[in-house]
Amino acid sequence: MAIHLDSGPTVKRHSYQQNAEMNITPFVDVMLVLLIIFMVAAPLATVDVPVDLPSNAAAPNTPPTDPVYISVQADGRLFVQERRVTFAELGAAIHGATGQRLDTRLFLRGDQAVEYGTLMRVMNQLQKSGYPRISLVAAEELVP
Repeated sequence: MAIHLDSGPTVKRHSYQQNAEMNITPFVDVMLVLLIIFMVAAPLATVDVPVDLPSNAAAPNTPPTDPVYISVQADGRLFVQERRVTFAELGAAIHGATGQRLDTRLFLRGDQAVEYGTLMRVMNQLQKSGYPRISLVAAEELVP
């Protein structure tokens, strides 16, 4: 057996002409397939359960017009709004300021020099009076 390789002048090294154009057909095909997949999958991602909800005949609660502030000064004095109260009178003063609405949000302001234990006693007294929504107020820090 013998192998004959043509290496003479009759063999062309480049029988194809080089093409410098980019073929974007596969790219377009892939993008169209992805578009179809997302168009089919997007409606399946949402939950659409038909539910016939009952109507609500109750009047909506009106939010309080003025927030209720409890202030604790550095020397331990308590204020509800601008009225000075003692620790024993705190629950009754809050009930008077909120109109016995236990869902009212209370804003507790404490001086920077007030001890942590004093603020906690005030918060505990407010919670014992039936007010679970208590927010601490802080001054906005100014960045130089």
